[in-house]
Amino acid sequence: MRVMGVDPGLTRCGIGAVEGRPGAPLSLVGVGVVRTPADHDIGARLLAVEAGVERWLDEVKPDAVAVERVFAQHNVRTVMGTAQAAAIAIVCAARRGLPVALHTPSEVKAAITGSGTADKRQVGMMVSRLLRLDAMPKPADAADALALAICHVWRGGAQNRLADAVARARAGRTTGGDVP
Repeated sequence: MRVMGVDPGLTRCGIGAVEGRPGAPLSLVGVGVVRTPADHDIGARLLAVEAGVERWLDEVKPDAVAVERVFAQHNVRTVMGTAQAAAIAIVCAARRGLPVALHTPSEVKAAITGSGTADKRQVGMMVSRLLRLDAMPKPADAADALALAICHVWRGGAQNRLADAVARARAGRTTGGDVP
């Protein structure tokens, strides 16, 4: 499974892709950051994020996209920009028919480090170790995007199988199939 992770942000939108399956070593596909100048108009910034995400989707050709679920912070302006960038990534993936998963920061930290309260350095170190990298990806947004992708490879497969089973069960009930 090839997963592209997106750590949304208007100034720096981290993007990272990995390939692998649960229980097997993972491979780095690519990692980077889409940047926009803070002094530019919001519309221009969102278009730049969209263009960057589309470019990555073209190059990476993922099977799924994992986006960080936006959570409430004290700074409403930061939350709004993060939510807008997340929405752009979700729309870009949906336009291509790719499944999109949202993972919370604590879910990702727990999957990668074993602790939902791990700091950015711990996440970066584990991402480096899991992908057998010589150094931590920089900036932290890039490492966080890889952590999202890794989390989805490990957890998303089970989530997708469960969602498929539920969908099949519902379809069987509505079409008169044998599923109880």
